Amino acid sequence: MNGLLGSDTNKPYTGRFAPSPTGPLHLGSLVAALASWLDARAWALNHPGSRSRWLVRIEDVDQPRCVPGTGQLILRQLADCGLVSDETPVWQSHRGALYQAALEQLLASGAAYPCGCSRKDVEKALAVAGIVRPRHGELIYPGTCRSGLKGKRPRAWRLATPTGPTIWSDRRLGVQQQDVSAQVGDFVLKRADGFFAYQLAVVVDDAGQDITHIVRGEDLADNTPRQILLQRALKLPTPQYLHTPLVLGADGDKLSKQNGAQALDTSEPLVALNAAATVLGLPPVSGTQADALQAWVKAWAERYR
Repeated sequence: MNGLLGSDTNKPYTGRFAPSPTGPLHLGSLVAALASWLDARAWALNHPGSRSRWLVRIEDVDQPRCVPGTGQLILRQLADCGLVSDETPVWQSHRGALYQAALEQLLASGAAYPCGCSRKDVEKALAVAGIVRPRHGELIYPGTCRSGLKGKRPRAWRLATPTGPTIWSDRRLGVQQQDVSAQVGDFVLKRADGFFAYQLAVVVDDAGQDITHIVRGEDLADNTPRQILLQRALKLPTPQYLHTPLVLGADGDKLSKQNGAQALDTSEPLVALNAAATVLGLPPVSGTQADALQAWVKAWAERYR
């Protein structure tokens, strides 16, 4: 990692696909993988003489949810589809020291603080304040420990989120904004069980791998403002973002293991790739897998020139 002081924003394109190994890839995750791979290859096509990199990172920081052996299975599924990382994949479970260094930097600057509240404490505080949590909504932290633990032992560490909207531009969705302080609150960076939270790990890793462009599913769009706030607090560059359409389950929610997502069958990779390309608005292609990928790179290059 090139430290936590930021990096050269004029570096060549570097993109990534960062699955969590909680289960094998399904169609929804292949859509994100294909889109991120196409974006990297299309960028090189649109910038002759320049190079681009596409990396795979296994986001296994949440160890209790990870299934042993699934990370290697995901890498095999990607390889079956012709989507191979340009560098050796990185595993978050090996990078705890980097996340701890980032947390200590945030604590030293006053951007983060220890919190002694349990989930029940937060729910009770919200109930007293008359705040009702919407379905699928965030459990908004009311800032109870911002002014000190008041005798409680630290259970987790949180970012002190600034007030006001965080505004950013998505290459597909356009201008977006969210007031993280009002809609999320001071979010967790390191959990009570000792594991680092996704938000901190992903920001540290994106900077450490010099990621310039992030292409991922639209369900992660509302994570972007939190990550931008962390990038600013750590004095790290902000990548460009593109959030792709989602594959929905029968219940109308994002396709996942919980609502019937089937493991991706890569015995016929072109079939799987054509299904993913259709979600991205790309035409199906017959012939070889290489023919299809080449055709879609050209189409993507035209769309995001």
